Amino acid sequence: MRVLLTGWASFLHGEATAGDVLSLRAVGTALAQAGIDHDVVWSPGFRPGTRHLPDSPPEDYTHVVFACGPVHGPQVRSLHDRYAPCRRIALGVSVPDPEDPAATGFHRIFPRDDGVTPDLSLAAPVSKTPVLGVVLAPHQPEYGGAGRHDEVHDALTAWVAGLDCARVPLDTRLAHEDWQRCATPDQFVSLLSTMDAVVTTRLHGLVLGLKAGVPVVAVDPVAGGGKVTAQAKALGWPVVAAEDAGDTALLDARLKSCLSLAVTPPPVPSLAGFLAELTASR
Repeated sequence: MRVLLTGWASFLHGEATAGDVLSLRAVGTALAQAGIDHDVVWSPGFRPGTRHLPDSPPEDYTHVVFACGPVHGPQVRSLHDRYAPCRRIALGVSVPDPEDPAATGFHRIFPRDDGVTPDLSLAAPVSKTPVLGVVLAPHQPEYGGAGRHDEVHDALTAWVAGLDCARVPLDTRLAHEDWQRCATPDQFVSLLSTMDAVVTTRLHGLVLGLKAGVPVVAVDPVAGGGKVTAQAKALGWPVVAAEDAGDTALLDARLKSCLSLAVTPPPVPSLAGFLAELTASR
């Protein structure tokens, strides 16, 4: 017996969702624990360099298992055509139309939409990864030619994309009618407080991250240092210079340090001088 394990994340024009991939992991783990030889196929757009459907000839397998998602449409039907000699089983799937050839082509279906069967993703082992809030500054024309925002952000986001972490894009801009943004600063600081660390090129990404008690990988997007560097100095917090934004070893070290830190919120600035000036000018 040799099983080819497939799902929507296997198709060239398919979709890889967290639930689909966890379901494939659950089935793959169960097959491995049962000592059943199997291969998992992935879309080359999702996982290049791994096994894909064209690399998996029908004669190499006795069974094809399709895990999770709806069984409908031409891509699922193509599995029946290509792997006609194999026994085909759908596991943990939705069946929107039982008469669809995509569904009737399976020898056996174990549905999840029967009202009693939990989704396969619940059976998959998972490991917790750090959650990083990413706050990027917009272009700041006041810095003229010293602004390195585009190249700094390209380097920084490429680094973040390669990390084993959950990335959460955050924006300090508030809006009352846009559900994707916070409406109040209290909401934004509350959101920051749920992160394990913040990566930012924005002054208030640095300041409000520390205010929320969250460590910050601060990168100044201005050559020679701008307001992020100045504020980091005022708060006694390290900052990565624009010129070093492509130094992944340095960024890795900063992030590792951040994830091991317990942050004390910075001191509150005194307004005594301002109030004295205001009072004296009456």
